Amino acid sequence: MTLTQPAARVEILRDTYYGVTVEDPYRWMEDWKGEELQTWLKAQATCTKEYFETLPEREALLKRITELSGADPILYSLQVAGGRYFYLRRDSNDNLAKLVVRTGLDGQEKVLFDPNRLKDEIHTAIDWYTPSRDGKLVAYGISPGGSEDSTLHILEVDSGKILDLAISRTWFGGVSWLEDSRSFVYQRFPDRPADAPPTEHFNDACMYLHQLGNDPEKDQAVFGRGVNAGVEIADEDFPFLILPQNSNWMIGLIMHGDLREITIYAAPRSMLSDPTTCTWTKIVDIEDAVTGYAVHDDTIYLRTHKEAPRYKVIATSLKNPDLTRATEVVPKSEAVIEDIRVAGDYLLMQDLVGGIGRMRRVKLSGGELEPVPLPFDGTIIEWTNEADSPEVLLEMAAWTVSPRIYRFHVNERTLKDTGWLLPSPIDTSAVETHEVQVPAKDGTLVPLSIIHKKGLKLDGNNPTLLTGYGSYGISITPSFRPTMFAWYERGGVYAVAHIRGGGEYGKEWHQAGQMLNKHNTIDDFIACAEYLIAQKYTRPERLAGEGTSGGGIPSGGALVKRPDLWAVMVMRVAVTNTLRFEFTENGPPNIQELGSVTTEEGFRGLQITDSYSKVKDGVKYPAVLLTTGLNDPRVVVWQATKMAARLQAATTSGKPVLLRVEFQAGHGMGSTRQQFNEELADKLAFLLQQMGV
Repeated sequence: MTLTQPAARVEILRDTYYGVTVEDPYRWMEDWKGEELQTWLKAQATCTKEYFETLPEREALLKRITELSGADPILYSLQVAGGRYFYLRRDSNDNLAKLVVRTGLDGQEKVLFDPNRLKDEIHTAIDWYTPSRDGKLVAYGISPGGSEDSTLHILEVDSGKILDLAISRTWFGGVSWLEDSRSFVYQRFPDRPADAPPTEHFNDACMYLHQLGNDPEKDQAVFGRGVNAGVEIADEDFPFLILPQNSNWMIGLIMHGDLREITIYAAPRSMLSDPTTCTWTKIVDIEDAVTGYAVHDDTIYLRTHKEAPRYKVIATSLKNPDLTRATEVVPKSEAVIEDIRVAGDYLLMQDLVGGIGRMRRVKLSGGELEPVPLPFDGTIIEWTNEADSPEVLLEMAAWTVSPRIYRFHVNERTLKDTGWLLPSPIDTSAVETHEVQVPAKDGTLVPLSIIHKKGLKLDGNNPTLLTGYGSYGISITPSFRPTMFAWYERGGVYAVAHIRGGGEYGKEWHQAGQMLNKHNTIDDFIACAEYLIAQKYTRPERLAGEGTSGGGIPSGGALVKRPDLWAVMVMRVAVTNTLRFEFTENGPPNIQELGSVTTEEGFRGLQITDSYSKVKDGVKYPAVLLTTGLNDPRVVVWQATKMAARLQAATTSGKPVLLRVEFQAGHGMGSTRQQFNEELADKLAFLLQQMGV
């Protein structure tokens, strides 16, 4: 098919930072709601859609992907309250997940809220939910079109009745119920005028106290900037107020953008009625390197990477906190401590050892650390328990093992399959995985996971998709992706690069791919691609790279640095123009991770990651697929449009640069099963076509 994509107007603007001039030919696109870009965007989307419809493998792929996506129910977001088990579930005939409850492990499921039944023109998804302490009410947030702009509602579990309450601008929920199960605190953002600067979009979040039956517009602010004496909260911080069930204390937690280190304050629970005048005690600040906590009675357990790059756990008193005299509960080791939780008489640790999920326990009263046997090597997707209950629900999966949910009794050290999820009907025995270590440019060994069908010939002819992320200290761990079996069945290789900037080896691994070290993230991705070629899994003509969101940094960086290495590069809702990212709605929270043009060091870091500004005219770039969602609150649409326009104008390879647009989706959260399936079918069909398979 001959592409007739509309050319984008060029209007070069020049910015000079610290003696360096950067050209931006498509700055006008940042007015992304304007008529000019909307017209261009729709024309690009139409052209891309028509192109995909001509691909020979697309129809068969979509059919198979649809079958695979419906083969197993998806069950996630587990919570326990009042002896009831709550979760979100998407069955084979569902487009979106629904909220479900069951009483007792063997009780019957009851659907509480099913967005699939809504008849709105734009689909609505559940963003979050929190049951009351007695399990009789549920607060939940829903938003349209993947926007994540949640509105809070309340439903009665027994009757299924939805109460007459709607609180808008509750993006992250932040709900914590009081003992009466009729009152709760929640986080809300201000109502801003339409012409407010986009960089203020996520500023000044505040926690409020609501009692059912009251007007939410009159709810009292209980924790936020300028609300609490002695509490330091910046306008870009995200404050949360948590009311632990197992303690007489309330916790004021402050998240500083996308920084993993948190600030924690504590105050007596009895002072909630007058939180503005009560005395708040600072427990930890950013410098204490705490990224997680658990509370039991008057003790707070803290997960910290201070002098422990793979984390340790310390404990201090909430009555008289003193980190200089804190007790070391779990010393640092080779295990990366991912999370901690109090259950029964124990403190549980969720670890990552060589990319595999592990668990340990230690008595609250002290004693030896003990490993917890797990049913298989894989990922602990999530865990939950009710207050200090010794019963913990645990969801696990692996590359070729479908998710299973287990009940772990921590005091008895017994593990039992709940039977809520059955083994997948997909024949996973035909697929195998390999975990290897790849030498990076500087000699550092980078983990690489490789998944493909058994009996694969290492002859350099296999279509291969390499993906990576490498930001924010987030670990990419084994996960079961049933729809990828459509790729394996066609001889495809799927490889996951665990590159620096992630959290696979703790804080040092994160920092080694952060800011001025971000070149490591890109170089690691390239090294993994070269390994796949050297080991004869594939060759450049059969190799595709992919990055999603922050994964646009390694994928975009590898595209402009080594265009010869790829047949296709896929950038999904990706950050490409980091030099301009801080001026978007979600930009300020990311400054700690990516940098800012307001400092020379920050600018130098952004120079490394900005692939858009590195695109050069006359280069033979590979085929490129960029995706975006019009309602994306995290990576604004023009990040994709500017990159698409620049590549379309610059490349001389004759290979397509496609822009795929979802007009009723955002960053991926809240997207429907059908949307995911169609995007994957488009992507895989495009890969096969460009690879000549």
